[in-house]
Amino acid sequence: MPSKRKSIKAILFDHDGTLVDSEPGHYQLWRQVLSGYGVDLSERQYAEHYAGVPTRANALDMIARFSIDGTAEALMRQKTQAMGAFLARNAFPPMPGALQIVRRFYALGLRLAIVTGSESEVAKATTRTYALEPMFTTLVAGDQVERNKPHPDGYLLAMRRLGVTAQECIAIEDTEHGLAAAAAAGITCVAVPNAMSRHHDFSRATATCEGLAEVERWIEINYLSQR
Repeated sequence: MPSKRKSIKAILFDHDGTLVDSEPGHYQLWRQVLSGYGVDLSERQYAEHYAGVPTRANALDMIARFSIDGTAEALMRQKTQAMGAFLARNAFPPMPGALQIVRRFYALGLRLAIVTGSESEVAKATTRTYALEPMFTTLVAGDQVERNKPHPDGYLLAMRRLGVTAQECIAIEDTEHGLAAAAAAGITCVAVPNAMSRHHDFSRATATCEGLAEVERWIEINYLSQR
């Protein structure tokens, strides 16, 4: 169990699969895109290869895996267009406990950030729909950094914007890719697997929790009880 640290200042949230239940939606959008190439993507294939992985990496893998006669850029463009059409009408539902944990840590005076491998507009739709925009100091998306997760670039940029060190942060992630990014940035990471990512390797996480309510309790007990 980690020692209690009075200096914790920021919580960095992943977005897809952590704050919102978006992986089923991403799966359906990818199925829609790939159907135009004669590919029927199964849920098992999506969970094993694509859940929690940035769009470009997914597109590159799909081109190779399914021998698609097209470019990664074309797949990415079609996925982005499909996502835009979806977000114009809908918002991904919040994960259980997501709104509560954000509001709780904001009320405690912690600085909050979203660090996502998705495009900016995907996370902005969430903060706008659920009135969370004022609670997040910054949002770092995959289209704002040169290298996406599992590289640490997004987390490093978020820390610069927040004015904090890795020792003053906790990251919350639902995938092995996200955990790797946080670990590479030197940030303590709590893993909260979902149905699409339970088979991932979370051995590098400081703790693995069953849901965000458990994450909230764990952070408060281990890092905030002496605030």
